[in-house]
Amino acid sequence: MKYYIIAGEASGDLHGSNLMKALQKEDINADFRFWGGDLMQHVGGTLVSHYKERSFMGFSEVIMNLSKIFKAISFCKQDILQYQPDVIIFIDNSGFNLRIAKWAKANNFTTNYYISPQVWASRAGRVKDIKRDIDAMYVILPFVKPFYETYDYDVTFVGHPLIDAISDRTQVDEYEFRAEHGLSTLPIIAILPGSRKQEISKMLTVMLSIIDDYPKYQFVIAGAPSQDFSFYQTFIKNTNVSFVNNKTYDLLSVSYAALVTSGTATLETALFKVPQVVCYKASWLSYQIGRRIVTLKYISLVNLIMDKPIVTELIQDDFNSENLKKELNLILNPYERTKFFINYYDLEKKLGGKGASQKAASLIYKALKSNT
Repeated sequence: MKYYIIAGEASGDLHGSNLMKALQKEDINADFRFWGGDLMQHVGGTLVSHYKERSFMGFSEVIMNLSKIFKAISFCKQDILQYQPDVIIFIDNSGFNLRIAKWAKANNFTTNYYISPQVWASRAGRVKDIKRDIDAMYVILPFVKPFYETYDYDVTFVGHPLIDAISDRTQVDEYEFRAEHGLSTLPIIAILPGSRKQEISKMLTVMLSIIDDYPKYQFVIAGAPSQDFSFYQTFIKNTNVSFVNNKTYDLLSVSYAALVTSGTATLETALFKVPQVVCYKASWLSYQIGRRIVTLKYISLVNLIMDKPIVTELIQDDFNSENLKKELNLILNPYERTKFFINYYDLEKKLGGKGASQKAASLIYKALKSNT
């Protein structure tokens, strides 16, 4: 079978690569053409466009790059027509993917979605378009299935692929990891400032502003694969800051606490059982628009899945040095840490166990075979 897969950022590249590996187990003749990143490219097939070329954050940044986005959409349509896939698999990335899906369905392509657009967070009216344009939806968050059921749309919950990605990784030797990256024996506080330049710029200055108050800990920045060290270096003014590039999981596995930009990283941090403070700051325009259309009680996946405030969220103006120190002091407290661990184990149970990628791949392949 021929699979055309479209992912739009680092997390989509991770989930896309795991889905591709699972599809290869189901279909020995699987042929891939995709929009993604290094991880998907490592699995095999043809990389059409790297997500680094389309990494825009917030409403204002998207508006400034509309011409580039529309050119990419037009090129994607032509590329699909030329490739003639048996199925198009969309991974999150709703702004781009839903436009392609509408066109694809009108042109009689089979359309599957793996990892739902966040219509449960805002603009629920898009469900009508999804029902029209998507043949099958595979969701990875437990609360998303009942959300779609309220709109009479039957989707399949397959579990969360991060559980596989984390449990299947090779365990890191902490001593060797510290030695390799020049880290001391002090407890590590991981800093996860995001993956896009715009969000890193907004997050990192505040995150680094408090470190002189914690001489008994060492702070380590988790560098995103999409960014060079030279970019991070412009923000580092303190000697008690280290940098580890593209090894976030290894870093989290040896960390004592973490400061995390809202996104997939909050769930990854929780699955590594690391107490965290969740942080988020957008441009003024993006935030003002977002707060008017987002209908959620929480912004972090951890709190959304548990439907209660497991982790503290410092959003926009609340994300400042004073509040960050206050919340970091709390998660360094032994009593508070115990509560984190209990809640994190409950969170993992809710995610449905291992095998998400394989379940999705099996369902996709069986459906394709039944239609041939």
